[in-house]
Amino acid sequence: MPRIPGQIDVAKTEAILDAAVEVIGQRGLSAPMEEIARRAGVSKQTVYNHYGCKAELVRALIERRVDRLTAPLRDPGAAENPTETLEAFARTMLETVVAANGYSIMRVIIQGAGGMPEVAHEVFEAGPRQTRGQLADFLRTETRLGRLAVDDFDQAAEIFSGMVMGQSQLRALLCLPPEKTQAQFEAMAGEIARRFMRAYAP
Repeated sequence: MPRIPGQIDVAKTEAILDAAVEVIGQRGLSAPMEEIARRAGVSKQTVYNHYGCKAELVRALIERRVDRLTAPLRDPGAAENPTETLEAFARTMLETVVAANGYSIMRVIIQGAGGMPEVAHEVFEAGPRQTRGQLADFLRTETRLGRLAVDDFDQAAEIFSGMVMGQSQLRALLCLPPEKTQAQFEAMAGEIARRFMRAYAP
């Protein structure tokens, strides 16, 4: 069967990123690229061909995570029901926080940030800033359509994110088990979305 152009590269990229999550999560930012390559089943040179340095690799990890996290905001039906969209986004954020190993990378990045500031910078730009930016764009669109009345889109995005993450994020960073059940997290996501929509109603 003939290979589809780019198919192998995509497979290798996913294998490298999956391996990086495991290895960095276990050994921290000082984890050798050789170990990531071994775990991914590729050569060390292949890893460097995809990512020139560890900072680029970590940024790619965060970008993949953000892409999955913000998927509800890009759903074709997102503009039709902003409340449902914000609820789905909140639910995805909470699932990411409470998932097994969901915050292992963030913990090791925080631990190693002082010694590797370039990695910390890449993480912030590709992670929190990008996530808030996509949410701000969504709020801008909803305001233009008349379904919301937001004056400061970046501020509103930060407020929404703070409402969602709250103590759940802190517990995850401290390796503490979640206090809520899955059903309670889902209920909270819905409540946050409805309250946010009322707060910014036109």
